[in-house]
Amino acid sequence: VQLQASGGGLVQAGGSLRLSCAVSGSIGGLRAMGWYRQTPGRQRELVARIGSNSLVDYADSVKGRFTISRDNANNAVYLQMNSLRPEDTAVYYCFVVRVGRPTSWGQGTQVTVSS
Repeated sequence: VQLQASGGGLVQAGGSLRLSCAVSGSIGGLRAMGWYRQTPGRQRELVARIGSNSLVDYADSVKGRFTISRDNANNAVYLQMNSLRPEDTAVYYCFVVRVGRPTSWGQGTQVTVSS
């Protein structure tokens, strides 16, 4: 599969962005889709994940501010980010986990939140 992330940009603190990840190819055996983020010098951090059973999981730092959703018909996953903070600044990567296959990653989209 190939993943194409979009929607990043520059926003002021308190603002909102919506990230999109379009998935092409078969996602048979899907286990989960979601988003990680990474800043220089830090490990990649799981932001949000939605399972094949639609259960969702969020990092504590984004609970109540971010919402993950999935469009099964269009093989896409979204991340609505509200009340953005400077510490949310990072490159955001979408991913897909399938049974018996390595995790697939998108190319990353930069989110910059100014104070």
